[in-house]
Amino acid sequence: MAKLNRLKVVLVEKEKSGKWLADQLGKSTCTVSKWCSNTTQPDLQTLDKIAKMLDVNVKELLNDTEKDK
Repeated sequence: MAKLNRLKVVLVEKEKSGKWLADQLGKSTCTVSKWCSNTTQPDLQTLDKIAKMLDVNVKELLNDTEKDK
């Protein structure tokens, strides 16, 4: 699967853990782990919530697919 999100990197940059994010969103740590490993992706509404919690633009959570072409 393509690496569509940069969630793991942004969490490290913001010094936050996957457990912290899971608690904030009311999701399981397993779900957040799957997002961080790009096994599955959060929906757009959740991605927007994550961006607000981490005080970043949603674009910062996504990998640029243009450079892959």
